[in-house]
Amino acid sequence: GPPKFHMKINILQGAFLPVPPIQGGAIESAWFALGKEFFKQGHEVTHISRLGEGLVKSEVIQGVTHLRVRGARAVKNPYLLKLLELPYVLRARKVMPPADILVTHAFWAPLFFPDQEFGRQYVHVGRYPKGQLRLYKKAARFQVPTHFIAKVCCKEVPKFSAKIKVLPYPLTWKTSDKPRFENREKIILYAGRVHPEKGVRELAEAWKMVPKEIADGWTLRVIGPWKEEQGGGGKNFRDQLEDLLVAGQNKAEIREPVFNRNELKKEMEKASLFIYPSIAEKGETFGLAVLEAMSCGCVPVVSDLPCFSDFINFGVEGFCLERLPGDNFSETIVETLIETLKMSDFKMQQLATASWKRAKQFEIEKVSVRYLEDFASMI
Repeated sequence: GPPKFHMKINILQGAFLPVPPIQGGAIESAWFALGKEFFKQGHEVTHISRLGEGLVKSEVIQGVTHLRVRGARAVKNPYLLKLLELPYVLRARKVMPPADILVTHAFWAPLFFPDQEFGRQYVHVGRYPKGQLRLYKKAARFQVPTHFIAKVCCKEVPKFSAKIKVLPYPLTWKTSDKPRFENREKIILYAGRVHPEKGVRELAEAWKMVPKEIADGWTLRVIGPWKEEQGGGGKNFRDQLEDLLVAGQNKAEIREPVFNRNELKKEMEKASLFIYPSIAEKGETFGLAVLEAMSCGCVPVVSDLPCFSDFINFGVEGFCLERLPGDNFSETIVETLIETLKMSDFKMQQLATASWKRAKQFEIEKVSVRYLEDFASMI
């Protein structure tokens, strides 16, 4: 079970997204939820994040002390982005209390924080690493969300391989009740950033090519942030996508992003299929949206990025969009959609139930204990 002794845990988020995750962000959502769970298990948690969006400098939320310091607005240039995060990390250091564990994914923190004073450095590698890990000599742990990212890290820092640990993101909400097929609408849902690297353009092109008699009664619904400062592909990209979707014969719609978790959950509980055709080889490190959809009884249809195999057995819980060299990805999506939409209700129900069961293994109560055990092993 969870460790019995009391730990002091600091969580330091990045400079760009607020906590609570009112502007989204998988990493922000995960650690906001984990912090509350650590407190429930009897530990002391201080969570440091960016000020702004009408938030206050300090408050307590469900037992967790939140401290906020001035952050920055995200920009496109990755080098400038890193630079903008530096003053934030130094401000955070000024307000941070001593602790046993310091969880962080902020780029500069492992360099500018002392070894132990604010906690042993528990570096959350929530993005595909780009060479920075070898600079983190003081890190006590590199925690990665999937086995695929663990492999990448081992290649990058073979001498630190003993410090690498795979622990998944938790579901940040209560799993829905066992899915009942009769409550489902004929919706194929995409929920995520509306950005070229997510394969949404190929999805829109594919949906136009699905024969009308097969797509009849189904709606493709795209929901997500498209503004650049929210990680989207910008207004032009959104407009192009809308033109593609509206021009086709099959029913499709693009909707504004839903940052409210309960609203997003309702959307996922309505849909029958959840499609996530991401082509971001180095951008997709876990795919939390897919797991969340599965927890609502949606059948996932995802690209063949290696991160998804940590929670989907293809054919058992969902479908894989294989990207073969030289193939047109849109055509692959068309073929898979045709196969999926022709499935019997019985088969669909089977897959939905299997997806839902698999997602239950990622409930926060179960996952948080694994983190606490890992923290305890380091102290």
